[in-house]
Amino acid sequence: MTTRSRRPKSSRFRDEPLHIEHIDPEKTAIIVTKDVLPPIIPIFPVEDRPFFPKMKAPLIVTKAAHRRIFESLVKSSETYLGLVLTHSDIDRATAGPDVRQLYKVGTVGKIVEVKTVHEGESLVVLMQMYERFTTIDILSEEPTIRARVEYWYEGAMEVNNELKAYSISVINCIKELIQMKPMFREELNLLMNQLRVNDPGPLTDFAAFLTTASGAELQDILETRSIRTRIEKVLVLLKKEQEVSKLQLKINKRIEERLSAQQREFFLREQLKEIRKELGITKDDKESEIDRLRERLKPLVLSEEAQERIDEELNKLSLLEPSSPEFNVTRAYLDWLTILPWGKYSRDRFNLPRAAKILDRDHYGLSDVKDRILEFVAVGSFKGDLSGSILLLVGPPGVGKTSIGKAIAASIGRKFYRFSLGGMRDEAEIKGHRRTYIGALPGKFINAVKTCKTANPVIMLDEIDKIGASFRGDPASALLEVLDPEQNREFLDHYLDVRFDLSRILFVCTANQVETIPSALLDRMEVIRLSGYILEEKLQIAQRHLIPRQLKRHGLSRRQIKLPDPVVHEIIDGYSREAGVRGLENNIRKIIRKSAKRMVEKNLRSVHVGLHDLFDFLGPRLFDDEMRLKTPRVGVVTGLAYTSMGGSTLYIEAAKTPAEKGGFRQTGQLGAVMVESSEIAFTYVQSISAGLPAIEDFFRRFSIHLHVPAGATPKDGPSAGITMACAIYSLVHDRPIQEGIAMTGELTLSGLVMPIGGVKEKLLAARRSKLSHIIFPAENKKDFDQLESYVTRDITASFVSTFEDVLNICFPT
Repeated sequence: MTTRSRRPKSSRFRDEPLHIEHIDPEKTAIIVTKDVLPPIIPIFPVEDRPFFPKMKAPLIVTKAAHRRIFESLVKSSETYLGLVLTHSDIDRATAGPDVRQLYKVGTVGKIVEVKTVHEGESLVVLMQMYERFTTIDILSEEPTIRARVEYWYEGAMEVNNELKAYSISVINCIKELIQMKPMFREELNLLMNQLRVNDPGPLTDFAAFLTTASGAELQDILETRSIRTRIEKVLVLLKKEQEVSKLQLKINKRIEERLSAQQREFFLREQLKEIRKELGITKDDKESEIDRLRERLKPLVLSEEAQERIDEELNKLSLLEPSSPEFNVTRAYLDWLTILPWGKYSRDRFNLPRAAKILDRDHYGLSDVKDRILEFVAVGSFKGDLSGSILLLVGPPGVGKTSIGKAIAASIGRKFYRFSLGGMRDEAEIKGHRRTYIGALPGKFINAVKTCKTANPVIMLDEIDKIGASFRGDPASALLEVLDPEQNREFLDHYLDVRFDLSRILFVCTANQVETIPSALLDRMEVIRLSGYILEEKLQIAQRHLIPRQLKRHGLSRRQIKLPDPVVHEIIDGYSREAGVRGLENNIRKIIRKSAKRMVEKNLRSVHVGLHDLFDFLGPRLFDDEMRLKTPRVGVVTGLAYTSMGGSTLYIEAAKTPAEKGGFRQTGQLGAVMVESSEIAFTYVQSISAGLPAIEDFFRRFSIHLHVPAGATPKDGPSAGITMACAIYSLVHDRPIQEGIAMTGELTLSGLVMPIGGVKEKLLAARRSKLSHIIFPAENKKDFDQLESYVTRDITASFVSTFEDVLNICFPT
């Protein structure tokens, strides 16, 4: 805004009070005459509001160009200046004094005083206004607009009764405005004393200037010659101003009431509660929250303890104020208590054919595991529920443990919830945090029940063999209460502090090995082993499940990318010999991505993956048949191992080095148990060679070095005893063992062969390595006989009780 006149209520210069003075025509008649006012005057454009005659008012100048105009006027001793309003539709930020934008009618005034404010950025010019004028002709525009003007001299006029009545109405309206605007009451009263009914012209101008009307409305008043018409227009503006002032007073009163209401808030709120309660109109937030919580309780079957606790907490909540911190804590606690599915159970479906169909749909093979699950479902059909059942699925990664758990939930029609225990070190994850802690929450099991919205879901505890312990507690010990059928009927979560029945939940746990599971926890579980898949099973799983799933995820179809059985067979045999199918799925994913890239680059509609493409897609074979011993060598024997990753084969090598006193050492990052087994094997071979001079001389002249390859992999366990003994025997007697033989079994100092674990896993590893003759301890024959025929097909199994039996098989005479 460049220049503007100021109304009394909005003075910016608090250090100098704003004065608007009325000029008494009788006192100024000697000064204001036709001879004094010049016919040619400089014109200055004003914005927002016009100036009215017979008043003294400040003019604020902010633009640099306008400041220069006043500086030049002061230097030239020109004191009279015409102030003319500009139209409101111009761009005031950029527009200069354009004569085309000026109204024709303005007011002439005299420069009384010029002050510099705001460090020279603005001027305050005090103007004494005299008469209206009409612009006759523009004489110049630069640097200052100069115009020839014609003045409207308003002489003394005869005031009739009508004009007097109009004047009285104007004065009364101004008095009412003074009452509504007490801030300027003293100054306005002083001006009112100078205004008279017999002089309606100045009275009308003064009244118009008091209003907050727009510039165009005030300009209309300025341009009206007829006093009667002018005073009528001013009365309309005053009535509008009265309405605005009344509305302003109402708004101020409302704001004051709101401010005072904060001091009376408590009393008013209490009164409002009583009034609403009597009328039954509505409820406050707290009552609505309590009603919402009570509504949740209607379909629930609460225990007596839970009912008492909830009633107690609801009464406590009703006494607390919503602004209290305890209110939010209590509400959150009640929210958990009421959202749990007390007494709500999903209906079990003990339909054996349906369960078998779901298991076959989602999994290929694993017939022994499926039989165990179907037996489990069959028992539930007689018992009516599956309470007290805790299954432990043990197997290497990628054999389908988690998906089996989902299939169990789907087969009996229950909700499924899974969370991992791997790396869990805080007991509060199981039993919750006590409510005294900030941000306390219930444990995983209560959260699982809340999420499933039933009290009998299937909860899978993944990686239970990798649970940890720390200074925060032992989660494995906390699980004892959860997984014990005799204790979980009254499971007490630290947050709830109310017993909740977990006995109807079916717990399914998964692990890669049972050795790291605490024995007290393992006793509570029914173990089901998933040993892994043979090549034929992997082939079917790939064609039925893995390839369709990956094609769907990549937005492709079988018609676009074709993977025939020979190619999948080669992928399994050459790139994915692990017990599970996770590596196989990763290789299939990689082939599909590279095939999609080939389709885009070569603009192909489909890709038929052949054996010759595998090298480009997957690189060289990871498992080559050349790695298997095709020609038996002295001192090298193939053994079978069982790890958390499934079964595997390993070669045990023995070599001799000249020594003065003989000796024996082992390498290959062997564990303590395996080192002991190697020493037992060495001692036993020495003992059976007593009386043979050549052999005794060998032990005196040579040191034997026993090595188990893959030295970066830690190895332990007693089941390689007969393998290490065979390697030492082969080296000492300089005889290789028969081709295609692998073995496993623990050896004692007396030459007995003790049973081992992981029969199926080791047998599968032998099949993957294309070994046809396996030596097992005699006591493991019962485990071998229980295996499926497709696992033992094309395998010759020999069962031995002593090491002599092993020698008869490996070194026939």
